[in-house]
Amino acid sequence: MTIAVRLPKELEAQLTKVAKETHRTKTYYVQKALEKYLEDRADYLMAVARLEENNPRIPYEQVRKELGLDD
Repeated sequence: MTIAVRLPKELEAQLTKVAKETHRTKTYYVQKALEKYLEDRADYLMAVARLEENNPRIPYEQVRKELGLDD
């Protein structure tokens, strides 16, 4: 699939510079950035859904103790 994207000149210049320095395509970096954004968004939505479940919370100190991290 092909998508055309308009970028501000400064952002396009940075993208071009990184692509040249690393011998990768601009497409590679745009794809990686989009993948990262979509993954982060999915994680955020999952976290919001969990918070909306109103499950009991476990204090941070208790979690550390139960995992043996305070030894």
